[in-house]
Amino acid sequence: MGTTDRAGDVKKQEKGTGKKKEKHTTDKVKAAENKKKTKTKKARQRAQEKAEGRKNRQQQEKKPVNWKKRWLIAGAGMVVLALAGGVLGYTVQQHLDLLAVESAAVEAMVHTEAVKLAEYSKTQHRKDSVRQNAGKDTTRALVDAARYMLEGIKNRPKQVEVTEENAADFATIESCLINAETGKIDVTMKAKDLAVSDDGYYYLFEEKAYQSDLVGREYLIEDQKDVNLTFSVNLNYNTASSRLFSKFVVAVKKNGTFLAITRPHYITNPEAIARYNLSFGNTTSKKGLLVDPEKLQSSELDDLGVKHAAYNIPLSRILGQTSNEHYPTVYYTYNGRNYAFNGQIIAEYDYIFTSLTNRGITTTAIILNDRSAHPELIHPKARSGGHAPYFAFNAADEDGTECIAAVASFLASRYSGTGHGKVVNWVIGNEINARSEWNHIEHMDTASYVDEYARAFRVFYNAILSINSSARVYISLDQQWGKSLYSNNGYGSKEILDEFNRNLKAEGNIDWGLAQHPYNYPLTSAKAWSSGSYVQEGENTPVITIKNLHVLTDYLQKPEMRTEDGEVRHLILSEMGYTSSQGQELQAASFVYAYKVIEANQYVDSMLFSRETDASSEVAQGLALGICTLGGGRKSIYEAYKYVDTAESARYTDFALQVIGISNWSEVIRKH
Repeated sequence: MGTTDRAGDVKKQEKGTGKKKEKHTTDKVKAAENKKKTKTKKARQRAQEKAEGRKNRQQQEKKPVNWKKRWLIAGAGMVVLALAGGVLGYTVQQHLDLLAVESAAVEAMVHTEAVKLAEYSKTQHRKDSVRQNAGKDTTRALVDAARYMLEGIKNRPKQVEVTEENAADFATIESCLINAETGKIDVTMKAKDLAVSDDGYYYLFEEKAYQSDLVGREYLIEDQKDVNLTFSVNLNYNTASSRLFSKFVVAVKKNGTFLAITRPHYITNPEAIARYNLSFGNTTSKKGLLVDPEKLQSSELDDLGVKHAAYNIPLSRILGQTSNEHYPTVYYTYNGRNYAFNGQIIAEYDYIFTSLTNRGITTTAIILNDRSAHPELIHPKARSGGHAPYFAFNAADEDGTECIAAVASFLASRYSGTGHGKVVNWVIGNEINARSEWNHIEHMDTASYVDEYARAFRVFYNAILSINSSARVYISLDQQWGKSLYSNNGYGSKEILDEFNRNLKAEGNIDWGLAQHPYNYPLTSAKAWSSGSYVQEGENTPVITIKNLHVLTDYLQKPEMRTEDGEVRHLILSEMGYTSSQGQELQAASFVYAYKVIEANQYVDSMLFSRETDASSEVAQGLALGICTLGGGRKSIYEAYKYVDTAESARYTDFALQVIGISNWSEVIRKH
């Protein structure tokens, strides 16, 4: 049984072995076939690659090499690397040695304005493009980067050596403004080039109105050099360190000392901090009057229909203490100093200005610097000699400047609707061109003379406008336009006006106005329509009267005379009149003639006829200028004045046509 089983097993094994051999043979055949197919495929691929290689080589042989592009790429890369290396070197050098000489390329990289001057938006786009395409298009990225760097170098501000000759006008202070939001002063400077100096900074200095150089002063703030800079400093309003009346200068450090590279510039918008904004009231009529305070309790002003009034404030009257217990001294603290005002006299002005305000009259106050117990108000060059009634204001030293500021601030505060009446027009001084008669100071050239007045005027202006934003401040000039006719040491009002305008524009233009006195020449001439050899039609006429008033208003319309906003400056005729010494009818006719001219001239805000009542000192000189006599009697002019601006005007004024020698009023007003 066992032998038979083993034989069967052998047969089974042989049978199985035969099947395995058969399968193995088949696998080998298949493998050989696959191997052959793979070799064939690879051979085809190699053949195809060789063919494509030959084709590419042929095309490459036909196409010339773009060496220009390769050099541009290489050059661009070298520029970028060189400039980048320069930046790294500059950064290290800046921190280790600020006094080292900066290379042109380095300065272009670090100077912020280089981007602005290289058309920022365009070059910034290119910078962004370089970042976005880094690694994508190396050629374009490198070329754009190089172009951007080169444009920055090409358009960077030029460095210019500062000298004594070019320093003052090297840069310009474009504006000096109180920032209403921050309460600070923003001083904006602009320059074409960069000043070469000891370091990389510009310095802002403060000068008081009476100072004129940087010696002995410390700078307020510094900033890195740029062609456009704005410095911001504290105003310190109404403190001992107030900068409301200061001027500002930008300087560089040159050879160890500071050198100014701009002209001084004052604050030009003091109204930004004003507490009050008064309206001008009734402006439908231009009829005004130098009022008689003795008649304020009467109804005369109401009967006359006065719409504008003028009143003088000699400073000697209001300053100082009083012993009257009913009118105690009024004390006022300004910029850390205490000032005393005569309570009795202040009460008088309170009454006058309140009475005028309650009548709806627009009031003009004329501030006069007479001989007072406060010598600091009188200019040092005006204190010796001279017997003029009024003197030049003192803004030449600290005490005078501070006193002017305090007086102006006190008056503006008291008469800005605080229960003491309202004053909206302020005239600083009287007939400034008449130096020896009304603004006494030693004789000097026109520019120096005007500069002394202009500095004081600015103090008044900034003090008043910082209280009442709608107030108007005026320079006073007389009828001597082309030249001084009363003395050899006076000035023509035209030359004073021209220099005053130039002075204020150079150091910060403000909205000053003109208070002019178009009296006849001579003053005793009673006919307003008289010409004579002095009253001419050209702008160089020796005299400006009502007859040729258009010469003045034409002059004020010139572009160079206008405000910063292009407006014609405010003009009031703050003092004018005609004597009745040669007959009351002649005086009345002259007034009517004058008013017709003024009414037709859109550039005249008001006229203030001098005066309500004759003054004895003037009558003695042949100048009976009042509407009423010294005894209170009414002259012929009274009715003409009362009705000239009413619907009944013709009934009371047409008599003047025959006196003047004309047939209708169009002959008078057509030139105006």
